[in-house]
Amino acid sequence: MKKLTTLFTAAALTLTAGFAMADVRPDQIPGLLKAGTIMDFEKLNQAALAQHPGTTAANITDTELDQNATTGAYVYEVEIRDAKNVEWDVKLDAKTGAVLSNVQDK
Repeated sequence: MKKLTTLFTAAALTLTAGFAMADVRPDQIPGLLKAGTIMDFEKLNQAALAQHPGTTAANITDTELDQNATTGAYVYEVEIRDAKNVEWDVKLDAKTGAVLSNVQDK
């Protein structure tokens, strides 16, 4: 019975892991900005671009604002293509602009 419980628990954790982050609806963004819950996107974009000198706003290929379902924290994700045509995924704390991760897209 312990094996069966462990198996179901592992399966449930695996299935819910993909739901840890949820996209923020565009209609929610003005309220989050006004409340100071998130920074202006231009400032966040600049913080991401600063990780890859020589890149500009034209190098940004995608952005997304997510909310961590567990902590409630907002994460701003920026995809950047550098001068060597390498794509990078930069995740920022949407409130502070702190870089959470900066990894090469695979």
